[in-house]
Amino acid sequence: MEKLEQLIKGNQEFQNLHFKKFEYHFDELINKGQSPEILFIGCSDSRVVPDLITGSQPGDLFILRNIGNFVPPFKKDNDYHGTAAAIEYAVSILEVKHIIVCGHSHCGACESLYKELPDDDNLIHVKKWLEIGNPAKVFVEHNFKDCALDEKIRITEKISIMFQLDNLLSYPAVKRRIEDGLLVIHGWYYELQSGKIKYFDSSSMEFKELSQENNQ
Repeated sequence: MEKLEQLIKGNQEFQNLHFKKFEYHFDELINKGQSPEILFIGCSDSRVVPDLITGSQPGDLFILRNIGNFVPPFKKDNDYHGTAAAIEYAVSILEVKHIIVCGHSHCGACESLYKELPDDDNLIHVKKWLEIGNPAKVFVEHNFKDCALDEKIRITEKISIMFQLDNLLSYPAVKRRIEDGLLVIHGWYYELQSGKIKYFDSSSMEFKELSQENNQ
């Protein structure tokens, strides 16, 4: 219960200290509604905190987090699609101007692609979800076959971001707004060990350090 108690104490401190700092801002967000310009698709990993690593404020980011920061290809059916629904809402209702797919180093999802998970009904949805990452693994296994396993996983983390960007283009609303010049998509890679963010430069096909100058 120690961690849970910390959360309760943390909320009390937030109410007494930090909330007052943003009280006017929160009132404005309530009265006018949210209008974030950025959809941030990140991993559920507890070590990745989008607001913290970007210095963003309440109302800045519409955040979607899942295992592996994966984007499932668009599928036109009447099933439940949480990630797809969030993307559609951000693009078609909120009309965000940017979508960032942010992967990270030491990603458990990418590491799991190289492991045999137990044949367990308790993992049935996890195993199915990880299939989204298989194209990245196949690419790495084919093109970097001589690399050590740890290096393959690091490469897979970055290659996977590129595949998720491709999957975004399968969404009609995303593709249409990009073609109309109303939306830009970005691939970011966050390094847990340094705090640095690198962006995918499509012209050089490399990940480069993010800065205000390149603003990619």
